[in-house]
Amino acid sequence: MTREMDATEKLIQKISKILEEAKTSNATHIRKLKDLSLLLFSKKSPNQSPQISDSFQFASAFCKSLTPLFLFQRRSASAERVVKFVSVFAASTTARDGKENEGAGVAGDGFMEDFLRFLMSASLAANKSVRFRACQIISEIILRLPDDAEVSNELWDEVIESMKLRVADKVPAIRTFAVRALSRFANDTENSDILDLFLEVLALEQNAEVRKTIVLALPPSNATSPAIIDCTLDMSESVRKAAFCVLANKFPLQSLSIKLRTVILQRGLADRSAAVAKECLKLMRDEWLSKCCNDDPIELLKYLDVETYEVVGESVMEALLRDGLIKLHGDQSIRQYILSTFGENGGCIFSNDVSKHSEIYLKMRLSCLQTPLKAVAKGSDAASTMGAEAAVYAAEASDNNDLLERILPATVSDYVVLVRAHIDAGPNYRFASRQLLLLGAMLDFSDSTSRKVASAFVQDLLHRPLDHEVDDEGNRVIIGDGINLGGDREWAGAVSSLAKKVHAAAGEFEKVFLAVVEELATPCRERTADFMQWMHSLAVTGLLLENAKSFYWLQGKAIEPIELLQSLLLPGAKHAHLDVQRVAIRCLGLFGLLEKKPSEELLKQLRLSFAKGPAPVSIMACKALIDLVMWHGPQEVDRVIGLDHSSKFQGDKMAIDPVDFSKADENLNVELLDLLYAGFDRNNWGDVETEENETVQAALGEGFAKILLLSENYPSIPAALHPLHLAKLIKLYFSNETKDLQRWTVLYLCSHSLLSSIRMKHLSKAFILVMRSMWPGIYGNAGGSAVVVSNMRKRAVQASRFMLQMMQAPLYPKPTENGVENCSTQPTETVDGSLQPSFECSDEGLGIRIAAEVASFTTKKTLAERSYVSALCRILDLLHFRVSEQGAIKLMRKVLNRVAETVSTEKDLVKELKQMAERLKSVDKQPEEELLEDQAKLILGKLGVDIDLDADSPAAMPQTPAPRQSTRPSRTRRQARHEDSSDEEDSPTTVVQTAPRTIGSRSQRASKTAALTKMTANVAVRIVEVDDEEEEGSEMTSEEDSDDSIHYAE
Repeated sequence: MTREMDATEKLIQKISKILEEAKTSNATHIRKLKDLSLLLFSKKSPNQSPQISDSFQFASAFCKSLTPLFLFQRRSASAERVVKFVSVFAASTTARDGKENEGAGVAGDGFMEDFLRFLMSASLAANKSVRFRACQIISEIILRLPDDAEVSNELWDEVIESMKLRVADKVPAIRTFAVRALSRFANDTENSDILDLFLEVLALEQNAEVRKTIVLALPPSNATSPAIIDCTLDMSESVRKAAFCVLANKFPLQSLSIKLRTVILQRGLADRSAAVAKECLKLMRDEWLSKCCNDDPIELLKYLDVETYEVVGESVMEALLRDGLIKLHGDQSIRQYILSTFGENGGCIFSNDVSKHSEIYLKMRLSCLQTPLKAVAKGSDAASTMGAEAAVYAAEASDNNDLLERILPATVSDYVVLVRAHIDAGPNYRFASRQLLLLGAMLDFSDSTSRKVASAFVQDLLHRPLDHEVDDEGNRVIIGDGINLGGDREWAGAVSSLAKKVHAAAGEFEKVFLAVVEELATPCRERTADFMQWMHSLAVTGLLLENAKSFYWLQGKAIEPIELLQSLLLPGAKHAHLDVQRVAIRCLGLFGLLEKKPSEELLKQLRLSFAKGPAPVSIMACKALIDLVMWHGPQEVDRVIGLDHSSKFQGDKMAIDPVDFSKADENLNVELLDLLYAGFDRNNWGDVETEENETVQAALGEGFAKILLLSENYPSIPAALHPLHLAKLIKLYFSNETKDLQRWTVLYLCSHSLLSSIRMKHLSKAFILVMRSMWPGIYGNAGGSAVVVSNMRKRAVQASRFMLQMMQAPLYPKPTENGVENCSTQPTETVDGSLQPSFECSDEGLGIRIAAEVASFTTKKTLAERSYVSALCRILDLLHFRVSEQGAIKLMRKVLNRVAETVSTEKDLVKELKQMAERLKSVDKQPEEELLEDQAKLILGKLGVDIDLDADSPAAMPQTPAPRQSTRPSRTRRQARHEDSSDEEDSPTTVVQTAPRTIGSRSQRASKTAALTKMTANVAVRIVEVDDEEEEGSEMTSEEDSDDSIHYAE
């Protein structure tokens, strides 16, 4: 035995010496691997026991030699070299080399198994350094193992289970190496649970490095592609970059759908990080363009379906042009398409490949836009230099200009002929036609002949009737959105851009359009037009009003603005056809934006359409009214219809005026913002379906968010109404009925409308309003089943956390004319470059408001009230009070005693409140000094909070309710039990509080009498039903609790 121990010690010394030399440099690893292999594969020593194998003795000595590495916490270069050396050695022991080392394979397999079992046991250690080194070495061994390595399946199963446990480790570095270890098994169909684990962990992982490792480990499949593409929006730059790297290396272009291709490129090329955008460009250039499309950009555009995803196609072409991957030549000209388009008889001849024209014309248009920019840049370089260098730059600029002339049509007539041919070819060539229309901005219309030809073409485009089709019942149905000329906004924009280029003189654009409008509106004024003629004339009118420079240029033309309003727009808004109403109302909104002061009839019609129209009409009227409010101001808009509020001070208004939508005439006396606000609570907007499921509430939410965002521009809006508007927006965001796109729109605008201290004050006031309106079963809110109530409470808690997060976001100085913005007269402090607002705009004011809301409830509460109070108290525990706000701290300490009295029967809440009271006492500079009554009233007055702080208020925190001690046997929850109780404790659980509770207090004598009455009352039978211990708690009051109440009252 002694000889065996001596041999083991010598072996440990030899291994330790080899490891010590291996950590000095990577250059020694090859030589030291041979030395270590000789020790493993050497013949059995005569001193070795026959029961102990060579591999076991070597593995034991090897593990003992590695012990110092496991206890070494720092990731130094020497330690990493040892880890690499050990991993390479362990992986090499499974190699089969029978000629050189007879029996080496058996010894190597035995060592590998013993060493891996040692590492698996180390991965379960309590020391995080030991777990880290074990997972690191296991991952390195697995990744370095050759494909032909023979390891038993049982051993691999144990390793996999061990690493799956480490994926949930609390140390991020350990999780990272556990994922790396499992990455080699993720491709195996037999280990699908590993892939499921990766996808599950990826969605919940907080550490960026772990997420990056998981993304790199995911194999290519239909199940993993959505998760990898979602990571292109990760907040970490390294994770986003890894996602694009994986997409480039593992997902060929053909394996992805068109939607996924466009999403990848749209996100990557527009990424805020230059490194991520470069990685996306590398994916597009090296993988997709070069390998999958043979360096043909037209082929790449075909894979992206540029007709559907035009914006993505434009981004791709611009990126390729900037990178110099697309170069135009003189033989690549639009003229060749003019010649090939027509036959000998002048007839239109097109190839069967419709998409070919789409990609080519998109490429031509963007290339033609970039060519003059290059010419201008080279010309600027030539002007800023001298000599031969200037001549070279000038020559390059001249070449670019000549190239543009060779590419574009020779004459305007050729251009018009080409565009007409594509338009007449049918809807399949509509995309190519629009690209050609946009290309017209590059042509020269200074010649009168060219301008005359182009003007006639523009006239034809404006007179072209709307496309339609006939349904099975013989009714004509408009193709497109029914609002814009040509059926979509992009086509209307292309026509207007060409018209403005052709008619560039001042007032000429308006003159031409009004002449067309006058001609199209003649049947409408004579009341002989059908609905399609109405929509056509209104579409052209809307295009004119949207692009007109000012109201001045509309006067003195073929039709006067007042005549246009009276004979076309207002009658169109009253038309029987729904689509005609929508287009007319849009034109009314654009007309009001051009006016210096909106007309009374226009505003009354928009208000009437909003209140009485179906949902599509109300949505359009809502958007028009919001635009008018933001452009002219709410006070000016109300003054037009006779609501002049200059005689009374608007700052005194504290509530929204009620609105009855069934009485449209009475609504004229209601302010416009109040009318719009009332639309949030209206549900019967008609049964007419809207496009893309748009709702009136979503349009209102977006509009009010914009108003809040620019609230400084509207001083006429009372400041007291801002919290009401904000509370409604937040409730809308967390509503079940709001669609995803609308929710994100509201969230975006709502979040960016809070970047100032005055808006923090509004958010603080809106907090209680939101919680009151969202919590079920209180203040008249409807309840429902247990599942419905639970979901409603979860949404309310989410809303409270969202508002708290916004409240605690740092503020940074925003320069204004009067200095730094502030929400009160008190100066704000600046710490670390961020503003420190007064207590009204921070956690102190919010905490006092929440405490006052909780204190407004009595001790005896319904189940809904108890859950509401509990949720508010949980928010209180997350607030932070600053040492500089001593007045707010002292007031909060006093109000907190009243809060603790309200929840005195809730053990957990009282414990948390006591901890908060101790924290407040620790930051109170003079904890024994009481806050003066005048100071308390001043603080409460600034916050707008009403709470009774009389002498009978408790002066200390109540004791935590003691657990019930009883010698009687335990009983089930729903068993009837006889206890001392009074009639005061018997409160029905179905009562819903409909108004805020008033704060009251009892004298000490009354408290004693009530407590004694409880102790001496007759025994009553009470059935205790507890549905949810966590949220509802128990309504029972023990004798010990009663005793505590007596001591507290005294």
